[in-house]
Amino acid sequence: MHLEVVSDLTTEAFIASMKRFFARRGKTQLIQSDNGTNFVGANNHLRELFHFLAEKENQQTIARYAINEGIQWSFIPPKSPHFGGIWEASVKSFKHHMRRTIGDTLFTFEEFNTFIIEVEAILNSRPLTPMSTDPNDTLVLTPAHFLINTSLRSIPEYRFKNTKSNRLSTWQHIQKIKQHFWNRWNKEYLNELQQRTKWLPSKPHGIGVGDFVILKEDNTPPLHWITGRVIVTHPGDDGVVRVVTVKTVSGTYKRCIKKVSPLPIE
Repeated sequence: MHLEVVSDLTTEAFIASMKRFFARRGKTQLIQSDNGTNFVGANNHLRELFHFLAEKENQQTIARYAINEGIQWSFIPPKSPHFGGIWEASVKSFKHHMRRTIGDTLFTFEEFNTFIIEVEAILNSRPLTPMSTDPNDTLVLTPAHFLINTSLRSIPEYRFKNTKSNRLSTWQHIQKIKQHFWNRWNKEYLNELQQRTKWLPSKPHGIGVGDFVILKEDNTPPLHWITGRVIVTHPGDDGVVRVVTVKTVSGTYKRCIKKVSPLPIE
């Protein structure tokens, strides 16, 4: 996910944000978007630009390069946001918690942009699937691997949970809100990984030895996910596994299955 802050919803502001995106992530060949007026305007502007360059005889070389490198733009049908379900789900997850963590806090443009980029790092740090089937390997694939070829890390921070906002500097206040966002979103993401057998068929054997899991621990710092593999199961008298022993890079822990979330989702 890439989050970009713009000052207004105009074609010029959108084109500027698109240029910043290309500068940071590289130029794309295909853009899919909804039918917002700013997106439609940007598409028309790009077409006018390509036609303008193609018509100028003294710009043939540049025009040829621009046409060859032209961006294909695809719009979803009007009033059909479900056609963009992949990105709409990510945007919904972000906006849902952002409204509840920021509340009525007033940020300057620079402060808000800093908060948004740090939230972007949180969302791109989420575990997707194990990197390998090696039982001793606890590395996990994240969206950040598709951007920087490795997982994202954060520097140690003081926890501002119980500190009043009027006692914090602007930077500390941003960190407090970011930590609040992490606590809410992290718990929701891990809960989503635990399939509800009331609506979905359960696995016949439940969690087994060798399964890759994420431990649900309280007060974990942002961008920190405790991952490991199940090495021992502890079934009850009825044969149902309710407790497992998990091996992580920092040690071995015995946890209730309610405190572990398996990956990947079936």
